Amino acid sequence: MIDTLLRGRLADVAEIVMGQSPKGETYNQVGDGMPLLNGPTEFGSSHPSPKLWTTSPTRVCKPGDILFCVRGSTTGRMNWADREYCIGRGVGAFRAKTEPIDTRFIFYALVHGLDRLLSLCSGSVFPNLSRIDFERFEIGWPNENNRQAIAHILGTLDDKIELNRRMNETLEEMARAIFKSWFVDFDPVRAKAEGRAPFGMDTDTAALFPSSFQDSPLGKIPEGWSANEIKEKTSNIQYGFTTSAALECVGPMFLRITDIRGGTVDWSTVPYCSANDREHDKYRIIDGDILVARTGASTGENIYIVEPPDAVFASYLVRFQFDDPNIARVVGAYMRTPDYFNYVAGAIGGSAQPNASAQVLAGAMMTFPTPDIAKCYNKLVLPFDKAIAANNRQSVTLAAIRDALLPKLMSGEIRIKDAERFVEERV
Repeated sequence: MIDTLLRGRLADVAEIVMGQSPKGETYNQVGDGMPLLNGPTEFGSSHPSPKLWTTSPTRVCKPGDILFCVRGSTTGRMNWADREYCIGRGVGAFRAKTEPIDTRFIFYALVHGLDRLLSLCSGSVFPNLSRIDFERFEIGWPNENNRQAIAHILGTLDDKIELNRRMNETLEEMARAIFKSWFVDFDPVRAKAEGRAPFGMDTDTAALFPSSFQDSPLGKIPEGWSANEIKEKTSNIQYGFTTSAALECVGPMFLRITDIRGGTVDWSTVPYCSANDREHDKYRIIDGDILVARTGASTGENIYIVEPPDAVFASYLVRFQFDDPNIARVVGAYMRTPDYFNYVAGAIGGSAQPNASAQVLAGAMMTFPTPDIAKCYNKLVLPFDKAIAANNRQSVTLAAIRDALLPKLMSGEIRIKDAERFVEERV
């Protein structure tokens, strides 16, 4: 058992920096100055991705600081600072006054006490936390050895989850690079047209590509290929399931628009829902599905599904399905390109409440290869897809272990040595 009787105010153990927004005329989007964080719209899975910079930074966080959203509906969301940022009014930053590893312990202490912290929010319509709220907030503060052990145990799990995420990014980039070369730049066709062997391609694959181009509504495309709207190739276009999400495991997972970010899903954060057998069968997500957001700021955001858990999809998503799984994979890759997102942006215009029908979302015209080339592409990227799915499953398991261990470690319900042994066997 750890000595959890010791407690401390956050102000006693951490430096607290509350954000202050610089003047608007100092903002830019071209990377001039220091990156600016205004709130969780810039937060990522671990680190932020800034969209604005400022030449007159006000409050500044340091690398390794905890970033905490302090205003609005996403109050309580956290990230880590991977560099110096200017932080605006929507963000606070914390760092330990002692050892750097204590900053990580403070992060987990805040996660553990988040409900208690959020209960201090003022404003029901637009909740916010003030400096005073943070200064007075109490967290458990065991001795140094136990703080560091807890931070190490939980951090080991989060580090592996982060490593899986970065591995997946690399695999996704590889698949995108092949798609761009084959289906956007038409590199193998251009090489053959110039009498060269396509770079990095075996002779059997190269033989599948033509050596000339033809006219199409999209301009010059490879001979024998076609330009079609996506909906001309679909076998099923379907709106999702209307029901309520639940935190408890009352049925299948319930995938919503907000769960899809950058073409990926963190299944460990997806809620559940109740569904009878008919509803489950009708809306169950399967391999090769493409799910597209049809309303809100993320209209057009989408994901190609590989080895999903037991899940159904929500009503603000549209499902595209294809008889040919190889064509589905090519379409899935196309729908992550700027061409598709530009098409959606043009289709919905500048509406304050963006939305698009299933027919509009499926109305984008793209270049379709021959079935043999689609099959070859799918076969080539399938190992990437399966590795990504395996990493995602492992990350879900690791996140569940972390979430189960966190309150037990903080309360002293489990011995540190037992937790260390448990994690070592699984990471």
